Amino acid sequence: MKTEIAFFSSMPYDEVSFNETNKNFGFNIRYYKEHLSENNAILCKGAEVVCVFVNDEINRNVIINLAQNGTRLIALRCAGFNNIDLVAASEFGIKVVRVPNYSPYAVAEYTVALMLSLNRKTHRATWRTREGNFSLHGLLGFDMHNKTVGIIGTGKIAKKLINILNGFGMKILAYDLYPDYEFGNMNKVQYTTLDTLYKESDIISLHCPLTDETKYIIDKYAISKMKAGVMIINTGRGQLINTNALIDGLKTKKIGSAGLDVYEEESQYFYEDISDKIIDDDTLARLLSFNNVIVSSHQAFFTKEALENIAETTLSNIKSYFNKEVLTNEVKK
Repeated sequence: MKTEIAFFSSMPYDEVSFNETNKNFGFNIRYYKEHLSENNAILCKGAEVVCVFVNDEINRNVIINLAQNGTRLIALRCAGFNNIDLVAASEFGIKVVRVPNYSPYAVAEYTVALMLSLNRKTHRATWRTREGNFSLHGLLGFDMHNKTVGIIGTGKIAKKLINILNGFGMKILAYDLYPDYEFGNMNKVQYTTLDTLYKESDIISLHCPLTDETKYIIDKYAISKMKAGVMIINTGRGQLINTNALIDGLKTKKIGSAGLDVYEEESQYFYEDISDKIIDDDTLARLLSFNNVIVSSHQAFFTKEALENIAETTLSNIKSYFNKEVLTNEVKK
C-alpha cells in the first residue's frame, strides 16, 4: 500500500507543486484546507505522515491524538518549528523533519523590496496616483548608498541579503551568537554588539531564529537605543518584535517605518481572505493604520522556485524516513 500523508493548511498552489513533485515519489496525499488542531486531528487516522505548515498547532494533545491515529512522522514544509511540542513528539516516538532551506534568495530579495518600498514610499505613491494625486509631498526618501544597515542573524538568507546590500554601497553591521568572520571579512561585514547595532543602524533587518533568547529581541529597551527614524524590517518570526513596543516607537517617531512580513498573532489571519470581516485584533488593526508601515501576509518565501524546493525537500524527507536513512533535516528538542 502507498504511504498515506495527511496534508493540512492546504492551498491551491500547494496542491499544484506537491502533486507535480509527487509524480517521482508515489505517495498518497490527502489534502485538508483546515489548520491541524485538536478538533480535527481525527482526520489523520490511517496516515503515517502528517504534513503541516506554520499556522498548524501541534501541541501535546494533538501529538497524543496523532500517536493514537498511527502517525509516525510529522513533516514540516517550512523552516520554523516553534509550533510543535518537540518533547511530546519525542515521548510518543514521532519523528519531526523540516525544510531548513527552500530559497534564501526569495526571502532576501523580498526583504530588499520592503526596504525600498518604505524608503521611496512606492506603496503610497500608487494609492495617490490611482486617485489622480500626482504630488510629491510626503514621498521624500533617502539614498541607500552610504547608509548603515544592521543585520541580526547571519544565516543563509542574511548572507544573500548582505550580497545584495553590498551592491547599494551600504555599511553593514551584523550580530550573531556564532559570527562567521570569514564571510564577514570577505563581504565587508562588521560583527558588533547588539547595542552598537541598535545605536548606529539606519535600517535593522531581523533574520535570527525564534528561541527563548531571541523572543522580543526588539522591545522597548532595544528601541530606546536606536537612531531616531530607524527602519525595522522583519521577514523572520513575528515574536522577534514586541508589537506594542513597536507601535509606541512609531507613535513617538523613534521608528520611522516598519516592514513586517510576519506578526506575532498571525495564525488567525495570515493566508486567509477575511476582506469581508472586521479585524478584531486591535493591535493588528492599529499597525495597518500607519501609512509608514507595510504588513504583508508571510509571503517572503513565495516564489515558484521556493515552492518547488519545499515540495522536493518535504517528500525527500518522508522517503528517507521510510527507507530508514539518516534524517538530515530532523528536528530534535
